[in-house]
Amino acid sequence: MLIPGNLVAAEFTRRGDARLPSARVELVASRGPWLAEPLPSAGIAWACALTAAALPEGLPLPAIHTALAALLDAICLAPSARGWARALAGYEALLLREGGHGLAPRPPENEDWPALLARLDVQGPAIASQLLAERRRDVMAARAILLERLKRIGSD
Repeated sequence: MLIPGNLVAAEFTRRGDARLPSARVELVASRGPWLAEPLPSAGIAWACALTAAALPEGLPLPAIHTALAALLDAICLAPSARGWARALAGYEALLLREGGHGLAPRPPENEDWPALLARLDVQGPAIASQLLAERRRDVMAARAILLERLKRIGSD
C-alpha cells in the first residue's frame, strides 16, 4: 500500500510524550497497475522521488500536492507518454519556481516532441543543482531512466 504513487489517508495518533506516534493508513487510490508498465512506472518513480527529495517535511504546499496528484492521474490515464510528458515538464518547472529558482518561460502551445525533450534536458541541470543540490542519494537516476525511455518514442 505504501508505494510511490499511491494515494493514502493517514491518521496519526500519539499516546504520551515518551512513545512514538502510530499511524492508521488506508488506501484511497492505487497506482500499482501502472508500475508494471515501463514508461508510466518511470514517470511515477521520478515524480515521487523528486517531490520527496525537494520538498521540506511538514510544510503544507497545497498547490504542489494538487499538481502532483494531477500529474500522477495524467500518467495513469493518458494513452501514451505523449499525453503526460508536458505535464511532467510543467511540474518540474513548478517545483523550480516554487523553490525560488526562477520562472521558467511558458512553452509554446504547439511544442513538438523534440522541443519538449529539449526542454526536459534543459531543466535537468537546474533540478540537480538547485532542488537536489544537498541530497545524499541520487534522485536524478530516476529521471535519467525516464528520459531514456521517453527518447525511445522518437518524433513520429
